[in-house]
Order: sequence, then C-alpha cells, then structure tokens
Amino acid sequence: MARAKHIALWGALLVGVVALFEWTNLDLQVQDRLFNFEANGWMVDREAPLPRLLFYTGMKGGLIAFGVTTLVLYGLSFWKGGGDKAGLQSLRQRYLTVILALIVVPSTIAVLKAETNMYCPSQIERYGGDKPYVTLFEAYPARCRPCDSGRCFPAGHASGGFALMALYHMFRKKKNRVMGLFGGLGLGWTMGLYQMMKGAHFLSHTVVTMVASWVMILCVADVARRIHSTSEVGAPESGMGGERRAQAVTMETRRC
Repeated sequence: MARAKHIALWGALLVGVVALFEWTNLDLQVQDRLFNFEANGWMVDREAPLPRLLFYTGMKGGLIAFGVTTLVLYGLSFWKGGGDKAGLQSLRQRYLTVILALIVVPSTIAVLKAETNMYCPSQIERYGGDKPYVTLFEAYPARCRPCDSGRCFPAGHASGGFALMALYHMFRKKKNRVMGLFGGLGLGWTMGLYQMMKGAHFLSHTVVTMVASWVMILCVADVARRIHSTSEVGAPESGMGGERRAQAVTMETRRC
C-alpha cells in the first residue's frame, strides 16, 4: 500500500508538471536565453564534434556498457559454478531493478516521442525553423496541417541518464541510496542540458522525462521485488551449510 501511494504521489506530480508548462511560457523564457537571436545560433553548435562525443555518443556508449555489465552480473547470480554465489544472489533483485529501468524508461519515452507530435526548439519559427510553437494539448494552426512529424517530447537522450536513478534501489544504506539517486539525476541533467543548449529540447521535455522516469523506476522496482521476493537467496538449506550461506548473504547486504 505504501508503494502504491508513493507511485500515485509521483504520478500526480507528473500531471502537475505537465500542467505547469502547458499554462505558462516557461519553456520559451528559458530557451530564449540559450539562443543568440542576433547570430541566429544556439549556445552549443550542433555539429561540434567534441561536445557531441562527450555528452551524446560517449554517454550513450557508457550507458550501454553499464547495462551489459549489470546484465552479465545478473546472469552470473544464477550460475551455480560462480565464485561468490551468495553475494551475487543477495544483489539479484537489485540488479534486475536497474536492468528493467534501463530497458523500460528509454523505451517508453521513445514510444511517447513518436505519439506526442511536438517539435524541437530548433524546428520552431521563433528560433529559425518553419514550425509553429504549440504546447502539448494545443492544436496546430490550420496553416500547419498536417503537422505530424514532431518527435521531440519527452527527452529521449536524457532518459538513459535518468534511468540510472534506479541505483537508489541498488543499495540498503541511506547514504549510498542518495548517492545513487543523485548520480542518475546528475547524468540525466547533464545529457538534458546539452540537448537544450543545442536546441534539441525544451526545459519541459527534460523535466517531464525526469519525473516520468522516476515513476517508471518505482514500478519496475516493485516488479523486481515481486519476482525475487521468494528466491533472492535461493531455497533454504539445512545444517551448517545453510547457516554459512545466510551469514554470507547478510554480510554482503550490509556492505551495500
């Protein structure tokens, strides 16, 4: 019940965030400060190779490598010949939470991007493009019908970084949980701000992605808990062997 209330609370916050940007000009106010109207250019050049390597392709590659590593560790926890089997088993549920987050969050955001039909700042007339600016629930003007090729809301690139907020569920100690959460937040905002500074996304795209990602992470964490609620440390064993395994699991969990 507590988990359901938590998810509902963040879901309500997501609705509130969408409403805020729907009823205000906050997106334009922020984006105007990232665009040089005199030079007709963005704060960051879209074609600049070094920023793209650091904040786009490099971070994407890093997320893929991290996801593959976590998947391998999750698989090893089922391998009976593994060395530290008890330690891996104690983390199995948490590995699964991170894996599901890295799959579900970007995939869901990608589906939404294909359906919301909203354009990037660089495509908007205000910033040198040829499309009118409209909010999520606002209709396009008659002169722009059909306008059905917008693919910019929510923010797809930042979703990979925000998915790592699932690291909050990777640890038991509060300090480590907070570090995991802020690590995902920091990475998501680094990726999101880069996209904003080159005209690829509005502020609302990134904020909505952040909140929606956390709602999804809460859901997948609950799914992972249910899947491994009865199998996190395997079937119980009798005798001294079972006691030793239980002690090993307890020690590993405390380290985290």
